[in-house]
Amino acid sequence: MSDVAAAAGVSLVTVSRAINSPDQLASETLSAVRNAIEQLGYVPNLTAGSLASSRSRIVGAMVPTISNAVFAETIEALTQTLGEGGYQLLLGQTSYRADDEQRLVDVFLGRRVDGVVLTGITHAPGLRDRLQRSGIPVVETWDMTGRPIDMLVGFSNRDAGYLAGEYLLGRGHRQLAFIGAQEDRSRQRLEGFRAAAEAAGVGAVPAQLIAPPAAMVDVRPALDALVAQAPGIDALFCNNDLLAAGVLFECARRGWSVPGRLAVMGFGDQPIAQASFPQLTTLRVHGRRIGEQAGQLLLGRLAGTGEPQAATAVDIGVELVVRDSA
Repeated sequence: MSDVAAAAGVSLVTVSRAINSPDQLASETLSAVRNAIEQLGYVPNLTAGSLASSRSRIVGAMVPTISNAVFAETIEALTQTLGEGGYQLLLGQTSYRADDEQRLVDVFLGRRVDGVVLTGITHAPGLRDRLQRSGIPVVETWDMTGRPIDMLVGFSNRDAGYLAGEYLLGRGHRQLAFIGAQEDRSRQRLEGFRAAAEAAGVGAVPAQLIAPPAAMVDVRPALDALVAQAPGIDALFCNNDLLAAGVLFECARRGWSVPGRLAVMGFGDQPIAQASFPQLTTLRVHGRRIGEQAGQLLLGRLAGTGEPQAATAVDIGVELVVRDSA
């Protein structure tokens, strides 16, 4: 480190700040230190730094699955935002299981992470109390609640479902149906979807909830079950764009026109929504904004500029994207 300081013309303290708290330095000073580090091939001893400062400079985050691109935007933006503040991300997958979420929290706390990012607001029993007792900042994402563990960035899944129902009803559809997954956020979207139908005075909304991870291959039996239950369904809201694309494939196989015989609506606005034929009408989730905002809240709290007492909730909302399928 002394060689880096000499090459950059700064003190050892300044080099340490460039490594551990880059946001505290002027851009010219930070650039000089980083250039010296690169030229000398210096590799900072992060373990020693964490022991000296009691900070690991690691944030733990967990998502239900790493195979669904819908969460990738959030993680990418979170990683970038934290990286700019000198923090690294430790990522875990819960596979939609509460016991895996609990295990990951144990791992994160055991590694002395400086903060935790969770997906959703429904957690394993006792997890809320444990995280609050840990004293580290926590951000829940991808949902909204009036009672967050600490901080919250996301959108109301129930309101999203209601918006989908309102749109399809406004297009003249009266026999609605839903395909989703057996997990909390999907159930909330279904609840909002059904609430919109009830407010409009239309009949019951049949639904098929698939064991996670729900995939396109699960669509055929789900659609079979829906049609057997309600042969006249004319509009279908799917829990994500992959399921909606699977419905489009299945409609093509059956010779059904979309949206003539069946209007199809997705959720997420992933690339497949524009690549499918017809292009999917969907609800866009601003996943990147969720990740950026979650990272900024954490950095603010860790730097002492955030609110340590009052919970902070940021509602990003969702956006209706109208295309050809509904």
